[in-house]
Amino acid sequence: MLLIAIAVAITIAAMVWHLRPRIQEEHKNKLLLKENVDAGTNEPPSLHPVVDSALCFGCGACVRACPESPLHSPLGLINGKAVLVDASHCIGHGACKIACPTQAIELVFGTEKRGVDIPNIKPNFETNVRGLFIAGELGGMGLIANAIDQGRAALEEIKKLPGVGQGGDLLDVVIVGAGPSGFSASLAAMQHKLKARTIEQGSLGGTVYNFPRGKIVMTREVQLAMVGKVRFKETTKEKMLEFWQNVQRDTKVKINYGERLEMVTRTGDGFLVKSTVGEYRSRAVLLCLGRGGTPRKLGVPGEDHPKVVYRLIDSSEFAGKSVLVVGGGDSALEAAHTIADEQGSAVTLSYREKGFSRAKERNRKKVEEAVTAGRLNVLFESKVKAVHDTSVEIQLGGKVVDLPNQAIIVCAGGILPTPFLKEIGIEIETKHGERSKTPA
Repeated sequence: MLLIAIAVAITIAAMVWHLRPRIQEEHKNKLLLKENVDAGTNEPPSLHPVVDSALCFGCGACVRACPESPLHSPLGLINGKAVLVDASHCIGHGACKIACPTQAIELVFGTEKRGVDIPNIKPNFETNVRGLFIAGELGGMGLIANAIDQGRAALEEIKKLPGVGQGGDLLDVVIVGAGPSGFSASLAAMQHKLKARTIEQGSLGGTVYNFPRGKIVMTREVQLAMVGKVRFKETTKEKMLEFWQNVQRDTKVKINYGERLEMVTRTGDGFLVKSTVGEYRSRAVLLCLGRGGTPRKLGVPGEDHPKVVYRLIDSSEFAGKSVLVVGGGDSALEAAHTIADEQGSAVTLSYREKGFSRAKERNRKKVEEAVTAGRLNVLFESKVKAVHDTSVEIQLGGKVVDLPNQAIIVCAGGILPTPFLKEIGIEIETKHGERSKTPA
């Protein structure tokens, strides 16, 4: 009897030891979920998974499949079930749904609390405006591989429009954006010998270019026009961008960088497309824009200086520099305390309000720790007044102070494209938890 009791005790101890990492992980997930709910930041920005707890048996395949893990871990296990514990970092890859063996996951737009504006798109990627198409992230598709597929497929549909590919004075298509879908569409247009123009306000890669350093961005192979099948099982942002740069060099596909779209107007024979550089007349327009929109600027003298950026991509670039971070949300606080950890950096965080009410508790704590350690200076109720080559003017209380400065990161959010889409006639639907109908 004693031997049986000992055997049972050993078995139980072994099971507890085996389950210990999972128990610890679930405890961490519970704390993270509580923190995000308390901060009011557990609302997903766009397409996201909803888990049917009756079908989920807690295998964790969805957690492991998410390309955002383990950096932000949008999904986590709690009480043996998958839960969206950090929803604000979910960008709708959809890999979790594919990985789930019990089909317990549906992808939806918006929640009861927070609606998401999605343009109405037909199965052929055309909007309600004849000849105006949307592919990729703007239509709600966050997964890079799917966006690449969409860009190529949308171009195939544009080929079917009357007059496309038959010459004349008009362009066949203006492609707006050189992210995954826009670059894919540009290559397809070149392959089909169409008269096309691609404009991009930023850099090759679009949203991908602004991802954090080392971020995993591809999880399956894709078909790329002019190239063929690209067998990326998993790769980083840097390797992906290097590959695209090589493709652009080898194919000589033309992309106009630093050119931002201003207006699209329907004309009798197509569209008049106005940009910050010029005007184009085209039979069709393909919008491959990101959902992040155009970065919100400060509107102060000198803001166009090259040292001013609107995202933190690699904190090591700021080691040994005097840096100003502007903003009071999580992105600003994360940028500030991350750069403050770099050797020799001198970081100031400027925010117009009295406190960081919009940021998560863990980011507030890290900022407080950096301030206590003397690695970070915080200026509440302050505003940038002007940017100079080696300094920046900040209004603080009733006076203006001049700080030595070599770099400025403005984390003031983005101006979403929804008003622009409505202005050019595209119908928008606000989703409150509806399933994804975006063409795959």
